[in-house]
Amino acid sequence: MDFERNESADPGRPVEPVPDVDERIEVPTAAGMRALGERLAGLLRAGDLVVLSGSLGSGKTTLTQGIGAGLGVRGPVTSPTFVIARQHPSLRGGPGLVHADAYRLGSRAEVDDLDLDTDVGTSVTVVEWGEGLVEDLAPGFLQIAITAAPARRGPPAAPGAPGRNGEDGDEPRSVRVVGRGDRWRRAAPGLRRALARPGSS
Repeated sequence: MDFERNESADPGRPVEPVPDVDERIEVPTAAGMRALGERLAGLLRAGDLVVLSGSLGSGKTTLTQGIGAGLGVRGPVTSPTFVIARQHPSLRGGPGLVHADAYRLGSRAEVDDLDLDTDVGTSVTVVEWGEGLVEDLAPGFLQIAITAAPARRGPPAAPGAPGRNGEDGDEPRSVRVVGRGDRWRRAAPGLRRALARPGSS
């Protein structure tokens, strides 16, 4: 699913509605990405769906680790690629975290087989590689796209820079956060404040 409004000249083709929140920030380091996840966790509640996109190693799992830390769930939060979905119960009475990876899934029917909808009402559900597959799980959702930030002048990154478990090292990332639905229309002011905090620009 493209974030942009569909301006097709075909009048019979449905037009993607303008999102209720559409913000872009730059995150300079992996630590900053985790901190962003922790700030977002302060807004997330049971029933929320977060759909992550980005290339391998872009920082999707790093962001989810921050969300898990902010929610106070049992860890560790790692890439769920080979088990497809992991459940992390809360350690402090809040919503749990369901962390799923749709990379190996090719259809919505395969998503249905995971029964993610049985947990979405009581947990925060984060799905990596979920674009076009999982948006129907909730009436509203956050779409977060992580890409490499525009190159800046400066010394090259040292070989073997931090980036364990195939995740990102300390290279700047551009993060686009799109909120859709009434849930994020109401939460837009708080979401913008969370994105504007130090370490996210």
